[in-house]
This record gives sequence, structure tokens and C-alpha cells, in this order.
Amino acid sequence: MRMGDLDAVPALSRADLLAPAVAGALAGLDGLASQVGVAEIDPGLADTAAFCEKYGVLPAESANCVLISGRRGGETRFAACLVLATTRADVNGVVRRELDVRKASFAAREVAVAETGMEYGGITPVGLPSGWPVLVDAAVAATPQVVIGSGVRRSKLVLPGAALGRLPGARVIQGLATPA
Repeated sequence: MRMGDLDAVPALSRADLLAPAVAGALAGLDGLASQVGVAEIDPGLADTAAFCEKYGVLPAESANCVLISGRRGGETRFAACLVLATTRADVNGVVRRELDVRKASFAAREVAVAETGMEYGGITPVGLPSGWPVLVDAAVAATPQVVIGSGVRRSKLVLPGAALGRLPGARVIQGLATPA
């Protein structure tokens, strides 16, 4: 798989480039793992703008995974939202309603890392805790190939956008994102 200046290899052939939860999840996803590639990158360039510039990947081919949390009845609820880098998640509209909470916000860095077991800046919807909804913007699902985090900052996953809608707990949602 080639995307921009990235040459990706089958993800499970380089489990050393994946967070343990990501490698475990991919190994358990029949049929999906064969569609996922991984490419090593400079961890200092993992943030979207720097990554896209350095590796020649268009922002419209790069998806960000943001973790959102909210409380209802004393319970904290989490969701992962996948939106193209050219957009922003509608946190206090669509996401808040999907989580069924009064107020939704980005999960704190420390909480995101502790809850996922992934590195901040590399968090991905693959391998999230069981039961978490994965909200995928319809534009992401419609992208032929997309780059997402791998659970660590030193690599990126490359896969068909439609495959993200087939992850456990995933729901493809029209209008999850708004233009940036």
C-alpha cells in the first residue's frame, strides 16, 4: 500500500509498530486485518499538519480520532469520533446526542492515555475498550484509503475508509463533522 510518500506493509507483519491493544484487535478481526497497512514515521511528526506536509498525504485522506467524554447519572461515557483532518467533530451537537449526555467535551490527555493504553497523538479506533461507540463520519467511510493513528506516535495505519465502519461498536454518521 502506498499513500503519499508512505509505503505501508501489512500491519500484523510489523506488530512492533502497533500499540499492543491495536495488534490484538487486528488479530481478532477476521478479514479486516488483511486490509490494514502500517508505515513507520518520525514520531515528532505524528500530529496531523506536520505529518501531512512531510509525508505528502492530503488532509482529506487523513482522519483524526478524537475521544469525547460526558457524564450522565454519575457515569462517565466515552466515544471515539473519526473525522477527516479537514473537519471538526460536532461535539456539542451530534456527539453529545449520540452519547446521551448533557455536556460533551474532549477527554483529558491523561484520561485518554489511561483509558486506551495508547500514546497521545496516536490514538486510534482500532483496539479501544469494549463497549465504546466508534462514531465514524460518513465522509471518512467514503474515503477510498485513509491514514489514521496506530496507537503509537511512530507509525500510521493505512486502510479503506469503509473498513472503519465495520469496526466493533462502529456507527457511520452523516454530519458527525463540520468543516474546519
